[in-house]
Amino acid sequence: MDHPLIDLINARIAAAEKDGAFDNLKGAGQPLPPCEDPENAVLARILKDSGAVPEGVALRQDLARLRALLIETADRDKRRALIAEIAVLETKIDLSHRRG
Repeated sequence: MDHPLIDLINARIAAAEKDGAFDNLKGAGQPLPPCEDPENAVLARILKDSGAVPEGVALRQDLARLRALLIETADRDKRRALIAEIAVLETKIDLSHRRG
């Protein structure tokens, strides 16, 4: 089943082509860059452009931040809380490695 707005979308694209909106685009006439995962290329591009990172990378960044904070913290109660947070993150990282 086509998208309900497909006719409108096609009309807008045709009008843009007629008006020359696609003329002289950067890379026109050149082959597309290689893509490892063409089915998810658009999603990967959106995630990259928005600064999103995979869960494992985000967890490791958080872990590095907490470890640096632990080094700078002298208060025993705060250190204990940081150590607990670090342990939770290390467990999450371990579990993410086991899943994928």
